[in-house]
Amino acid sequence: MSKQVTALSPKLFIGLDIHWKTWKFHFTTDLVEGSGHTFPPDTKKVKDYVLRNYPDYKIFVAYEVGCCGYEPARDFISFGWDTFVVNPADIPRPAKNNFVKTDKIVAKNIAKQLRSGNLRKLVIPDKPREALRCLTRQRTALIRDYRRIKSRVKSLLLYHQIHIPADMDTPKWPIRFLDWLKTLKFENQNTRFTLNSMINQYQFIDKEIKQVSIMVRAYCKKHYKMDYNLLRSIPGIAGLTAAYILAELGDLRRFTSFKKFASYVGFVPGVQQSGDSLYNTGASPRANRHIRNMIVEAAWIAIRTDPVMQNYYRSHPGKNSKAVIFKVGRKLLSKLLGVIKSGIPYSVGVIR
Repeated sequence: MSKQVTALSPKLFIGLDIHWKTWKFHFTTDLVEGSGHTFPPDTKKVKDYVLRNYPDYKIFVAYEVGCCGYEPARDFISFGWDTFVVNPADIPRPAKNNFVKTDKIVAKNIAKQLRSGNLRKLVIPDKPREALRCLTRQRTALIRDYRRIKSRVKSLLLYHQIHIPADMDTPKWPIRFLDWLKTLKFENQNTRFTLNSMINQYQFIDKEIKQVSIMVRAYCKKHYKMDYNLLRSIPGIAGLTAAYILAELGDLRRFTSFKKFASYVGFVPGVQQSGDSLYNTGASPRANRHIRNMIVEAAWIAIRTDPVMQNYYRSHPGKNSKAVIFKVGRKLLSKLLGVIKSGIPYSVGVIR
């Protein structure tokens, strides 16, 4: 049974820089600067070292979120350590680190900032929601590949001066377009094989997108049914958009204010001031950009289907339409948080 930590218990602050093959650690106590060490990617070996060299210490550990995800953090938490998974952009760094940066320096700086109390924890998602996020991000990657293969097909046709019929050049390629591609004749057989390979790749990716989309919606309907239906009640929020919100943002009830929620998604303006001059630099670059883009797309639909949102859009005449739709998106975001926290579905046309 572990000893109870008292107010006078010594504290150990561990900065960690994670990579695939090695982990760089820096150990700093509340009294001395400490030292750096290298470990294999094994949390149990780290635990054994800490318990052997720092018995009866209260342990704080921090690392940047990245390629290794949250599994190390879950292990550290199970050891009873106070664990910080932090956004790399939120870690204060000396200016010289812009020119001299090694894993050892990064780990030492994280330990230093942890000891100073300058780090903020990210919310660690539960494993089911993290798995759902993997699925939605796989769909996002497939969409990206889908667009690329379409561009490659068009580039090949352009290279050989083959013009696409106007009735087939649509964002969603009809089956007759694929049939038309298969009938094209080329002087060299290798070109025909190239196009066939592209068509096969396009059809495979298209099939995968449909299958993953069905799985995402089905999972949310089963495991997050209440929140999924609440989000779907809002104009412009389709099934996949609701699923992405649940996967990427987690439980919206954890946000204590709309201001924090809007900042997390990225619906806040960038501002710079110099003396009496105040400049608006546009939307903040700090955002979950995929969710922000989806909300903006949903806003365009909302202004056509919800009188309240349409009136809000029309109340800004003469202004840049993109800036106004961003405002509508922020208002739509408040509806998302409202329905989740109240548990009451949104009613179209009702002002709240």
